[in-house]
Amino acid sequence: MFHLQTLELLHWDYCQRVSLPLDGAIITIAGPNGSGKTTLLDALRTLLGLECSGGRTFRTYARHANAETAWLRALVDNRPRGRQNSSRPFASSLLYADQVTLACRIERQGGDWTRRYVMLEGVHEIEQLAEKSEREWLGIEAWRRRLEAAGLTRAIGKVLALEQGQTDKLCDLNPRELLRLVFEVFGDQEVLDRYEQARSHQQQLAKEVEAAEGELARTQAQLSELANRVNSHRQWQLKIQERERLATEVLPVMQWSEARERLARDGRDLHRARLFATADARALSGKRARLHELFAEHEATKARLAELETQRRDARTAFDAAREAEKPVELAVKREDELKALADVEADAAALAARTQALAAEKDRLRGEYTRADDKLQHVQGLINELKDKRLPPPPPEVAPLRRALDEAGIAHHVVADSIDIADEQWRAAAEGVLRGSRWVVVLKHRSDEARAFDIAARQKYRHYVVSDAAPVTQARPGSLLAALKVSAPLPTWLTRQLDGIRCVASAEEGSGVGGEWITAEAYYRDGRGGRSVWVSPADHQFGANAVAARRKSLEAELVRLDAELTRVVKAQGEVDRQLKDAQRAAQGHKAAVELSERADEFAEARARLPALRQARAEASTRMQALETEHDRLVKASARSEDGYNRAQQELADGEARQAQTARDHAARRAALSQAARDSREAGARFPSRWTTPAALAALRHEFENARQAEIRSHHVDQELATGVWETDPSVVDRHTRMDLQVREQAHQLSDRKASNALAATAASNARERYIDVLKATVRRYKKNVAELGELAGVVAEAQLPHLDNDDTVLAQAGLHVKFNFDGKGEVGLNDGEASGGQQVLKSLILLVGLMKDDETPGGFVFIDEPFAHLDVRNIQLVGHFLRSTRAQYLLTTPITHNVEVFEPSEITLVTSKKPRGERWAPPIAVLARRPEVSEYA
Repeated sequence: MFHLQTLELLHWDYCQRVSLPLDGAIITIAGPNGSGKTTLLDALRTLLGLECSGGRTFRTYARHANAETAWLRALVDNRPRGRQNSSRPFASSLLYADQVTLACRIERQGGDWTRRYVMLEGVHEIEQLAEKSEREWLGIEAWRRRLEAAGLTRAIGKVLALEQGQTDKLCDLNPRELLRLVFEVFGDQEVLDRYEQARSHQQQLAKEVEAAEGELARTQAQLSELANRVNSHRQWQLKIQERERLATEVLPVMQWSEARERLARDGRDLHRARLFATADARALSGKRARLHELFAEHEATKARLAELETQRRDARTAFDAAREAEKPVELAVKREDELKALADVEADAAALAARTQALAAEKDRLRGEYTRADDKLQHVQGLINELKDKRLPPPPPEVAPLRRALDEAGIAHHVVADSIDIADEQWRAAAEGVLRGSRWVVVLKHRSDEARAFDIAARQKYRHYVVSDAAPVTQARPGSLLAALKVSAPLPTWLTRQLDGIRCVASAEEGSGVGGEWITAEAYYRDGRGGRSVWVSPADHQFGANAVAARRKSLEAELVRLDAELTRVVKAQGEVDRQLKDAQRAAQGHKAAVELSERADEFAEARARLPALRQARAEASTRMQALETEHDRLVKASARSEDGYNRAQQELADGEARQAQTARDHAARRAALSQAARDSREAGARFPSRWTTPAALAALRHEFENARQAEIRSHHVDQELATGVWETDPSVVDRHTRMDLQVREQAHQLSDRKASNALAATAASNARERYIDVLKATVRRYKKNVAELGELAGVVAEAQLPHLDNDDTVLAQAGLHVKFNFDGKGEVGLNDGEASGGQQVLKSLILLVGLMKDDETPGGFVFIDEPFAHLDVRNIQLVGHFLRSTRAQYLLTTPITHNVEVFEPSEITLVTSKKPRGERWAPPIAVLARRPEVSEYA
């Protein structure tokens, strides 16, 4: 380690230019607080490439000078520590002069401050240094390496960077930190670090091997993925080939083969159609003959009807004449019976009065009966009038108000009665019976109107359902009641299910055999509860235009019945009125017996003629009824024969039209088959002969069954190719081959690396094991230094040798325990709180100087900022005595307020002063040098 001889500052902080001697063992820098003591130490730290104290940097001091360039220059001792030039501190830098100049140039560049260093043999002034070429100047890292080679290790650099009041920090270190510091100062830590680096390198290699294994695994996974992609590519090629085969061979050939089969079938069908057409022609001949027969029969029936019409008129005339001849004779007989009954009671006044009263009551009863019958007749007539010009029967009175309210509210709707007609009149009675309770169900068009419709129906107390769950009727089950209806609007879904579930049967016996819900044409209905008749009178029919006709016919029959009833009542009223008048005249004195006697001959003749007249009227009535019956029969027969003739005529016309259409279709089909056969032959000629052999066609049918299955397969292949994830890049096969070779090579290299890494790890471990002896020698050396320094300080200092072994855990946990005994008061440790402030300083100085004590190459320097702080006079003397007893160079700082004992060990004292207010530069630094001691023998 080298010693400092001089220090020169130019534009450093507030120092304009200062040159200071440092060629002494102990240099004390004294001055008041803030006078620049630490500034001088920071100048040396900056010159030596160390960090400044207190968070300050070289930029801080360079800015204060307010100059473009600041200089730090020191002259250091480079004399050899042994007999050879190679032992000079700066020999590694090829500097062999006894003195070496160290300089630092700090200059402003682009708004920032930069520092550059130079190291030269001999003495060089700042002006000379400014002329040096830029190539000779070093950066901070190269400068630190140069000084480290000269003995200023990084560990000593840390000690030199200790700030004010931190002199005793070494005794604050724990044993492990102290041992590491010892190793760092003596250079062993660097070797350990290299071993650690080797170990870290081995671990890194192990990690790299592990990463390589992971990379190999990933590569193998990629290889597996590539293998899957190769398989996918091959499958894709197979799919492409299959699609090509299906599109170019299978589908065309199978379609051609099936087309030929269809041509053969169509030919056979055409032949059968020709045979059927011949049979239809023969049937048409029979229908023409039958049509002539029906025409003749119909003409005969018309002639017979005309003859019967004449006979009917004659029979009606004869009946009317017989009736007119019988009527006066019948009246005369009835008059005689009435007079006899009156004669029997006219003598008895009470009996006469009772008869008169009974006749009056009967007259009143008949009048009431007439009124009721007339009211019914008027009602029926009104109903008939309502049906005039109506397409559908009118609804009940509660329906119209509701529908009007729904229309006013804008709610689209219809009723079931408006949406159903009877398609098969045979099942009208059954349909009318089942649907009777559902006629006036209101079906809403929009489900969103349900709440408003319910509210309106609730206010009007509408007793039929209002439904929004409805759907159009698209299909009915054959044989169901729904199939007998024609539905033109959506129906409630429950009603559709009900109608579609009712089977139409011919009789109740047949229905009992099939089970389930059924109904007969006579409206006998069987559901889950049992069987009952749901017959509805034709007068109450509702569905379709035929319901209006049925209602009208029923009402007209009722009108005829009521008219006959009125006629009977009127006739009975006439008889009762006449008898009442006779009874009233008898009560007034008129005698019925007198009239009987006076008209006895008339009554006798009438009674005698009445049987013959009745017989004549009965015979005329019988003949008239027989002719009416025969006439009605012939009318129906004539209608049937006319219908049969019209039907036969229509069937003949339809048959002739079908025959003509069949002939046209036959010709067209024949031409189409001929053209298709030619096209098939041409298409077959385009295929290779091996594709159309019977064996090849049989193989295709065995594989695909038919062209439709082949088309489905082709569609599936297209869909798989379109939607599937396929590898379409053919280069994936080559990539798989190359990657397979790469994986094999990686596996081989990985095996070699693992083997070489294991050998290197073994070699490094063996080398470190041999180096443990060097570590033990270093610790013994430091132990010796501490003990010797303790003797110089009058303190018993003993370092306990740690256990060192070639083990990471042992080396990591090893520590250097140092015990001190002051004044025989017992041992104290490094930082156990039992030592005084002065003792703490002595402990730190012993530990510090022990790091730099070297019997072979003595030297080195230490910066200690205020080592005497808080020490009494005795401890200051002890510390000073210790510093003088060592051979190191010390730069100490102390305030001028301390005891003068602090200056006693100093050879050179530098006195700093505060910069006066308003001045740019600080006052010059005073230098006090101790006069060399003259030997008494000189």
